[in-house]
Amino acid sequence: MGKRSYDPDFKRKAVRIVVEECLGVREVERNLGITHGVLKGWVQKHRDPGRRVFGA
Repeated sequence: MGKRSYDPDFKRKAVRIVVEECLGVREVERNLGITHGVLKGWVQKHRDPGRRVFGA
């Protein structure tokens, strides 16, 4: 089984759900079918002001 790739827009939307709607990472992962643990990394990157996130 290969590594799954996610579209940058999908990543931004998933992070926005966690940040703006204050939902838990695991809940959003389940709801969107994201591999366990992946969304946490996206949220951490989003919160790091020195990083350019998801090509935006």
